[in-house]
Amino acid sequence: MDSTASPRLPSRTFGSVATAMVTPFHEDGSIDVDAGVAVAVKLVDDGCDALVLHGTTGESPTTHQPEKDELVRAVVEAVGERAMVIGGAGSNDTAHAVRIAQGAERSGAQGLLVVSPYYNRPSQEGVYQHIKAVADAVDLPVILYDIPGRTGVAIADETLDRLAEHPRVKAVKDATGNVPAGFERMARTGLEFYSGDDALNFDWLAHGASGVISVVGHVAAGAYAEMVCEVDAGDLPGARDVAARLRPLVAAIMGGGQGAVMSKHALHLQGVIPTPTVRLPLVPAGEQEVANLAAVLRAEGLLTA
Repeated sequence: MDSTASPRLPSRTFGSVATAMVTPFHEDGSIDVDAGVAVAVKLVDDGCDALVLHGTTGESPTTHQPEKDELVRAVVEAVGERAMVIGGAGSNDTAHAVRIAQGAERSGAQGLLVVSPYYNRPSQEGVYQHIKAVADAVDLPVILYDIPGRTGVAIADETLDRLAEHPRVKAVKDATGNVPAGFERMARTGLEFYSGDDALNFDWLAHGASGVISVVGHVAAGAYAEMVCEVDAGDLPGARDVAARLRPLVAAIMGGGQGAVMSKHALHLQGVIPTPTVRLPLVPAGEQEVANLAAVLRAEGLLTA
């Protein structure tokens, strides 16, 4: 989580291997804070130096602020001295996003992930004003989350350039799928970039990204830490081998586009959480999907039963 780096390495305000953590629920749909703490401890033990709570994978649209704050407090208490705890502040209602951000800060979060407002399809001025309002409301370093496939609106170059001037905006989680554009944006803005797409983690790191914010990290944090170390050492063939080894896991967890669902099933299969319950509109995976996931986990040595 060291923000300093040699001249050859990128700065890392938010660590190098973060997992976008699931939010475990009891079978009745209520939040399971104890299971959340167990997941957080496992992830840090496995190699994460940062965790993102209440992002998309944490089912942020269907969790509520008292729940969010409770889980942040518990995770900070459990692992906050070993990993950076980053709170998600996503909403298409700017006032609501501000309240979420302030709650995360009060609860001990050490950083903030701010996604561009979704569904409303605001103008670029609206995107800028939304993110600025959230960043202005806290005293935490901020990662912008650019994922137009989910939000319906990309952060344009001009908007990113303006946001890069904000003293608390330090980084971008890029899930645009456009690594060459991100490479140019890194150089132009000086912001740290984090891969937001597990299938492109190696590509981003090879292009100078500071790290990854992973969903597959629920079961592969150690491998991603290895990948980062090999890229840092200049061993691109070694890092590429890790990426190749992880392809079946990436396909099994992210291939259907429901990383939150499949990550919970993976953790349930491993015995980390007692139930893979999700909240509507998400639904559990089908039996065949779970069987396929279990087969991949066994083949990778991540499931013995």
